[in-house]
Amino acid sequence: MKRWVAIILLLVTTFFWGITFTVVKEAIRQVDVFVFLSQRFWVAFSILALISLTQKRTFSLQALKRGTILGLFLFGGYAFQTVALKYTTASNAGFLTGLSVVFVPLIGFLIFRQSIPTSVRWGVLLATIGLFLLCTNGTWTMNYGDLLTILCAVCVAWHIIFTGEFAPVSDIYWLTTLQIGIVALLSTFVAQWHGHSVLIWRAEILWALVLCVLFATVFAFLVQTSTQRLISPSHIALIFCTEPVFATLYAYWAAHERLGSYGIIGAILILAGMVISQPATSKKIPKWSPTG
Repeated sequence: MKRWVAIILLLVTTFFWGITFTVVKEAIRQVDVFVFLSQRFWVAFSILALISLTQKRTFSLQALKRGTILGLFLFGGYAFQTVALKYTTASNAGFLTGLSVVFVPLIGFLIFRQSIPTSVRWGVLLATIGLFLLCTNGTWTMNYGDLLTILCAVCVAWHIIFTGEFAPVSDIYWLTTLQIGIVALLSTFVAQWHGHSVLIWRAEILWALVLCVLFATVFAFLVQTSTQRLISPSHIALIFCTEPVFATLYAYWAAHERLGSYGIIGAILILAGMVISQPATSKKIPKWSPTG
């Protein structure tokens, strides 16, 4: 896969993740959040497992271990963000979740002793300012929900980092399938712990499930896993910063939510940060390992 093809596929992925904000917001008015997540990820897991089996992909205990690690961080991202939304605004949550763009290179530098290229530093700075303007309209107050969202961003960052470590040495189909299965299992546990059965059906959420299962889960995570064989975690995080851009644009088109001048400037800064970081990641990425 060519790097530019990988980048385009990742942008398509963030587009689908972006538009699901509005779609899922409507769906969870009909069912509990974790019921929806359980149904979404169980159906996605079934599709991915069928693909893996029919393609006769090689299953291993190592893949199970790696998929479990990724699944735990992926679920942590969803869970912390979901709970945080009870205590903070969607704009704060959007900005703070996007701070994974800061945590990825920071973790790489502090823990794995990775150098941070100058272009990536500038890209992260511009993207962070852009996220702040786009999601908060230039104003922000800290609360308990914000702290939970920061934990979400940390989980997202670790998920990106470990995907970059596992993808080059794993079967991407089983690696994707197993992490999705872990999220489905944990979502079901939380839903039932709160007294909600996941074996319910609401016709009103059919479109949301189709969109989230096929495009925002099966397609999206296969793309992320495969492209992280070619693109560094820091650059992946910068590309993922376009998610709130797509979310805002779709909300403007579908729900007529207004995009003010701060939002426009923020979107431009995010895109500029992604473009500026590109030269540093166009070179071959050195292999690194959290296991030494």
